[in-house]
Amino acid sequence: MDNNKKIRAIITGASGMIGEGVVQNAIESDEVEKILIVGRRESGFKNEKVKEILHNDFLDLTNIQNEFIGYNSVYFCAGVSSVGLNRETYEKLTVDMPMEMLKKFEIVNNMKSKDDNDCTFIYITSALTNSDSWLMWSQVKAKAENQIISSNFNKTFAFRPAWIQPNIPGLKNAYKTYKYISWMYPIGRSITQNGFVTLRELSRAMIHASINGYNSNIIHGSDMVKLSLIK
Repeated sequence: MDNNKKIRAIITGASGMIGEGVVQNAIESDEVEKILIVGRRESGFKNEKVKEILHNDFLDLTNIQNEFIGYNSVYFCAGVSSVGLNRETYEKLTVDMPMEMLKKFEIVNNMKSKDDNDCTFIYITSALTNSDSWLMWSQVKAKAENQIISSNFNKTFAFRPAWIQPNIPGLKNAYKTYKYISWMYPIGRSITQNGFVTLRELSRAMIHASINGYNSNIIHGSDMVKLSLIK
């Protein structure tokens, strides 16, 4: 690990299970020195590393874009279900929102190409993301992945988790269903790491991908496990 690099991360989705876990792990990590939470409602995090900005319109970040100056990583954990949404609406929330943050970050940090920076953008998608899928949401997430990967960020990753076991203590936003089905996790994990990872592994993998990079832009469950074990 490059111990000279410290992460200064912008994190979205802190009021959801994944984002909350990513923030908590970042607070605990010696590799992270600064955190900017951007969300629509207060996350509840109070820590000397953390600054929080409340902003309602993620499709227009112009008023807060200067807050992104000096950060070197974006962990975009915000997301919505496609249930009940048409393609146009779902695409705005799934593609346009992360791209708005990406573009504003590039502008204020004067990023012209992948070679002039050491910045990271990590986007949480899903294990079933596929541009050739017959599922609308899967196609849309693939579109977001492709645009992010082709951006000016030096390191770009699409994290594709399936089952995420919420093993970080004190989570307030863990999905309630896990309370009833968590017994299935050890069985699934014994079969495949690609389908079953812990929230701690995912969170650590994001930090280590930011510092060291990885040999693929698409990060599956088994990749998250490998990245999380880096010392």
